[in-house]
Amino acid sequence: MSQLPIEDVLPDLFAALNTHSQLILKAPPGAGKSTYLPLSLLQQKAFSGRIVMLEPRRLAARNIAGFLARQLGEKVGETVGLRVRGETKVSANTKLEIVTEGVMTRILQQDPELIGIDLLIFDEFHERSIHADTALALALEVQQALRDDLTVLVMSATLSQQELMTLLPEASYIESQGRCFPVEYRYSGTIESRDLIEKMAQAICQLLDNEKGSMLVFLPGVGEIKRLEQLLLERLDNKTLLCPLYGQLNIEQQQQAISAPTNGQRKVVLATNIAETSLTIEGIRLVVDSGLERIAQWDPKTGISRLQQVRIAQSSAEQRAGRAGRLEAGICLRMYSEDQLQRQPATPQPEILRSDLTSLAMELVQWGCNDPAELQWLDLPPAIALQQSRELLVQLGAIDSRGQQTERGQLIQSLGAEPRHAAILAFALELYREQSDATILSMAAMLIALLEDPPRAMDNPDLAFQLHLLESQKLTKAGHYRQRAIQTQQKLHQQLDIKLKSASLMVNNQWLGALLAAGFPDRIAMTRNHDGRYQLSNGQGVMLEVDLSLASEQTLVVADVVKTRQGDSRVFSAVAVDISQLQQVHPQLFIAQDWLDWDDKKGRLSAEHRVYCGKLIISRDIAPEPDPALASEALVNAIKRKGLSVLNWTDKAHSLLTRARCAAQWLPELNLPALDDESLLIAADTWLLPYMNGIKTMKGVAKVDVLAALEAYLGWDIKQQIDLLLPTHYQVPTGSNIVIRYHEQQQPVLAVKLQEMFGEKASPCIANGKVALVLELLSPAQRPLQITQDLAAFWQGSYKEVQKEMKGRYPKHPWPDDPANHIPTRKTKKYM
Repeated sequence: MSQLPIEDVLPDLFAALNTHSQLILKAPPGAGKSTYLPLSLLQQKAFSGRIVMLEPRRLAARNIAGFLARQLGEKVGETVGLRVRGETKVSANTKLEIVTEGVMTRILQQDPELIGIDLLIFDEFHERSIHADTALALALEVQQALRDDLTVLVMSATLSQQELMTLLPEASYIESQGRCFPVEYRYSGTIESRDLIEKMAQAICQLLDNEKGSMLVFLPGVGEIKRLEQLLLERLDNKTLLCPLYGQLNIEQQQQAISAPTNGQRKVVLATNIAETSLTIEGIRLVVDSGLERIAQWDPKTGISRLQQVRIAQSSAEQRAGRAGRLEAGICLRMYSEDQLQRQPATPQPEILRSDLTSLAMELVQWGCNDPAELQWLDLPPAIALQQSRELLVQLGAIDSRGQQTERGQLIQSLGAEPRHAAILAFALELYREQSDATILSMAAMLIALLEDPPRAMDNPDLAFQLHLLESQKLTKAGHYRQRAIQTQQKLHQQLDIKLKSASLMVNNQWLGALLAAGFPDRIAMTRNHDGRYQLSNGQGVMLEVDLSLASEQTLVVADVVKTRQGDSRVFSAVAVDISQLQQVHPQLFIAQDWLDWDDKKGRLSAEHRVYCGKLIISRDIAPEPDPALASEALVNAIKRKGLSVLNWTDKAHSLLTRARCAAQWLPELNLPALDDESLLIAADTWLLPYMNGIKTMKGVAKVDVLAALEAYLGWDIKQQIDLLLPTHYQVPTGSNIVIRYHEQQQPVLAVKLQEMFGEKASPCIANGKVALVLELLSPAQRPLQITQDLAAFWQGSYKEVQKEMKGRYPKHPWPDDPANHIPTRKTKKYM
């Protein structure tokens, strides 16, 4: 420990702790920043209060806490404590707490003054977990408003110090050069994805034959780990120990992968990116890197994540390779080309820019922060994703329509779980008070255990089936799930202020669908055609394998759905539900409305009384003869169904829409509304309906003034801006006003006689100079001679060829040698 590189900068760091409340420490992997530094802080008694250190991963937090405690000859929970989800080991003697996930955020929320805490350490901040970003933003506000004596230390291995110093301009910056033994880099060149696992198996066997030491192999996900493990089991002898390493393994399996091999064995650890940072895996000097990782990309429009396999950033490649040089000179074989690596971004996209922000939105509500821009962030949370998250919180009953936390929201926040899961637990408490049925609490606790850590390799997505396996202890990792469920059950009994007599876990399917709907109101689903295809209440379509028993159910509540590479949204966990029961226990999710539409066959109004759950039609009844005055409303419904093409698009209306769509692309600062066909149809009640007064038939729809409706929708100011910045015509040097042709996703085009552009030295631009017009230069016979975006280059270059050819064909027209400085003309030479 005393030989770790971090020791060289400790004097500077301790000096800075006396003079600065914010510090940035950059140190490469293996420098000792996660281990030697916190021990030194304890031994030097640098702080009288507690130190809290955030680790982005539970596996790393457990191992660091255990390692530090052993260095002190103690157990975790004495001087060094640990707090992760479902596990707390702290005592009155604890001076250093290793925490993870949202634990630091909860500490800040429960006690913003952080009484008794003097130092917050953000370790491995380059991973940019959403929890770390959130906790840092809150901690910086605490420093400014409540605790100017609080110290914040941000530690990173690969994040650009410039970014952090921009966020923390007053911080003291310290850098440790670290110590890494030489690593030899080898590249395999480009490999087809279908061949990757087989090529990796071959390369691993070859490396093991020719080199000494154990090996760490980085793969994108569990599926690839299992496929490679199977190939290697067939090829390696029993002296080589194969150890998978990923987050869903139990603690014993993870420890086996991390610890040193015994009996002279070599070890091959097959890991996801969990092994990039904070973990020292004994004996590793060989690294094989697939160059891939799997991330969840959240789509706020659909409310569904898409699992994407992507190439890692350069910083991640650096982290992975560094594992080979921790203990001695090593080798890193990269299963890609050096050129591929150079094309990757320097650092990964932060989680806050690509994730579901529901938990963050809930934290901000509790913090009393209406606008996230009031806090300090490296990356401001995206407004669209936050707005969608707030809408879900309203559905969960956590906040009201004004964005204020409700009484139920306070309960949800106090339960210390992710908002959807906490909403299920809150509903379970309400239901228990009504029914006095203890199985409701038991059922909710078991359900949350499965939702927090979905069982791997589960062919049956039916949560009822999985719960019965858990109840009978036939589910893989049943002990782990039962322990977690009992912890949650105890928390629920504490809320009710009753003592848990026995930790019995019982399944009661009667309330399962209602419980799940409390947390997933936007994912109540109805079958389309009993073929495994369903529509969710949020409007999205999802699929189940048609041979699954759940696929025959009329109504489901879906918990886990992921968009696959094929573009389908696949259901991975769900339960069948009785829709009438949901209407009884969750009446707030159902809305009765009168609906009008135009019946094309009968040529008249059609009216129904409907009950909606989100966008699902639960029931419909023929309504009495509708009021003819409501015809325009019905016709808007018909237009939504038929499309915008049924409207009378005049040239001026079409021009305005096209220019507005181009403006949205070229001038985002105008903040135009969404103007694609789908968005305009969705918003037709807003912009079109007011201009349909008196329209009572589909023929009459052709009389609607679409131009006026669009102008009103955009607003007078925006319309003026569009006309100014994206004009319909351009005045060329001769004074002619020529129409600009606009096309979506293309550059605008100006078709003009070549002679009329004489004297113009460069291509004209629009949109505040951001967009150059494509010039379609015409002959005197109005035939295209040249298409160019760079008029200056044309005058200097290919004009010479055009001049040579055209002089003979059109001798009456001028073809000067210096067109950029010639007088523009619409006339022949005779009349100039």
